[in-house]
Amino acid sequence: MSEVSMIFPHPLLAPVAALALRAGEAILPFWRADVTVTHKADESPVTAADLAAHHLIVAGLQALDPSIPVLSEEDADIPQATRARWQRWWLVDPLDGTKEFISGSEEFTVNIALIEQGRVVFGVVSMPTNGRCYLGGAGLGAWRVDQGQAPQAIQVRDQPGAGEAFTVVASRRHSSPEQERLLAGLSAALGELQLANIGSSLKFCLLAEGAADCYPRLAPTSQWDTAAAQGVLEGAGGEVLDLGGAPFCYPPRESLLNGFFLAIPAKAAWRGKLLELARA
Repeated sequence: MSEVSMIFPHPLLAPVAALALRAGEAILPFWRADVTVTHKADESPVTAADLAAHHLIVAGLQALDPSIPVLSEEDADIPQATRARWQRWWLVDPLDGTKEFISGSEEFTVNIALIEQGRVVFGVVSMPTNGRCYLGGAGLGAWRVDQGQAPQAIQVRDQPGAGEAFTVVASRRHSSPEQERLLAGLSAALGELQLANIGSSLKFCLLAEGAADCYPRLAPTSQWDTAAAQGVLEGAGGEVLDLGGAPFCYPPRESLLNGFFLAIPAKAAWRGKLLELARA
């Protein structure tokens, strides 16, 4: 990553991408290795891989700039009164898609985002199993870097190409009645939908590289699940909105759960119709 760092317009992008890849290397020895699974208070699973990546990332981020605090899924018990004083912080999911990881799937990621005043500055999403990395931020651009290859700029598609179906990204494990109603309305408005099921924050990355058109999420997520990949999508010409059409933000509120959101190309002609359906 260091030899191509000059193309990235933010000075922390390349070192954070390198750190995310190192975290992936720390995770891999535990993958498909009959790893012990424990559960947190909210019943979400955690493994030694999550914790190994967490400790590596926190140490690496503190070495980059000790003045920037870190909020990680594996160390999230930080009082809201403390977080409310933060102007700039890291938002980290050391292993996003733990259930995918436990099942032996390759669809898990390392997510690191830099947040300033509640908005994503940039995000990095790495895939431990193949060394692929996505990175980007609003006003910065977005890239996909495959192992051993030069970075490739990526961009959303405003509409499907000739002969391509309108593709909606969905979670393999999470849906809701609200989401099913939205998809039914979207199909009625735009024609038959193709569903792309994929785990973790890779859902945003499919949009960012123009392989899908829309990612509606009307089911629970946490801040660390979405921020890094939101940065990638915004850098690629996409946006993430709440159901009222406002930009999706990360204020230091008491709850770290996200509201529902829509991830889309910013210039999509069907943007207004989707928001209309989401508000119905």
